[in-house]
Amino acid sequence: MRNTEIDHGKVFDWGRASADYAKYRDIYPQEFYQKILDLGLCQAGQKVLDLGTGTGVLPRNLYQYGADFTGIDISENQIGQAKKLAEEGGMNIQFQCVPAEKAGFPDGAFDVVTACQCFFYFKHEELSPLIHRILKESGTFVILYMAWLPFEDEVAGKSEELVLKYNPKWTGCRERRHPIEIPEIYEEYFTIGEQTMFDVSVPFTRESWNGRIRACRGIGASLTPEETERFDQEHRDLLNRIVPPEFEVLHYAAMAVLHKK
Repeated sequence: MRNTEIDHGKVFDWGRASADYAKYRDIYPQEFYQKILDLGLCQAGQKVLDLGTGTGVLPRNLYQYGADFTGIDISENQIGQAKKLAEEGGMNIQFQCVPAEKAGFPDGAFDVVTACQCFFYFKHEELSPLIHRILKESGTFVILYMAWLPFEDEVAGKSEELVLKYNPKWTGCRERRHPIEIPEIYEEYFTIGEQTMFDVSVPFTRESWNGRIRACRGIGASLTPEETERFDQEHRDLLNRIVPPEFEVLHYAAMAVLHKK
């Protein structure tokens, strides 16, 4: 994938990071999911489409609450991992490899559409009317995001510096708390509802944090295997010096709820 507004146009491919993504990116705390559930969404009796599902993290973690989930993603490798993990968990989740903007679902097929950690990748002029079409009347579009805070958390800051050493074009850095930005085109099709932000401290081991960083766009999805291996060793050495075997990393989470007009 290439997007001139992301990583200064440097090509990235989430499929290259799928194995690490499946193992290390399932890190959202229960509080993150509870925000969705508290709105009465993604529960029994509802059909839910998860855009940019990756390895199916969102549908797999919400599956126990009874919604009928479908997940789509542009990466065949990510969808392959999603199917494998769902099958291992005994979960009946439908996964398809298709770009969000090309999803060919019938009108009014879903009660809820979710987009977790992927909203800024989409072509919004194409996606906004499509989501409006496939949502039922009074349907809901939920956008979610979570990121570490490098200026407040030393471990996150040091790890981020190392990512930038290996990939200076990476733009997924230097995060501060901010609401999810909703392009104006969505106001033609949706009423902007609840928007919220909250902090979460996410537990890690040295191994799981190293894997989480390696699975970020700036490393696993962008660098060559040789570059990734060199980063991996240097990052492990860094963590051995600066953190105990178990620790927490400060993140913030954001959510925006859009209601179909």
